[in-house]
Amino acid sequence: MNLIIKTDGGSRGNPGRAACAFVAYAEGILREKRGKYLGVATNNVAEYEGVLLALGSIKEKNLDFYLDSLLVVSQLQGKWKIKDENLKILNSKIKDLTKNLNVSWNHVPREQNMEADALVNETLDNHGSA
Repeated sequence: MNLIIKTDGGSRGNPGRAACAFVAYAEGILREKRGKYLGVATNNVAEYEGVLLALGSIKEKNLDFYLDSLLVVSQLQGKWKIKDENLKILNSKIKDLTKNLNVSWNHVPREQNMEADALVNETLDNHGSA
């Protein structure tokens, strides 16, 4: 059985106040969800941080990730080069954390990632404008 993990990240401004989140399902049942405020970051950094947040919480070995960021999915799949140094570091951390796992990286339209997106916005709303 694979755990389905939907992650998202976003910033209000780019860079700006940022947050990330994930929701995890096993056999259609919500197992866990978390949001994390990141401070000031770019959208792409926030997307990567959503994956890292999930990997820090989930202990299963078979993981299917779903993100609405084509850039992050394509970089994690090794299809696209990474030019930004910060993203290279985050990508490397994810590769290290997943080297002994069975992981798939899947791009989905934003409409199929609404729960994680809503959790990102809720996390940002709860941290005010500071």
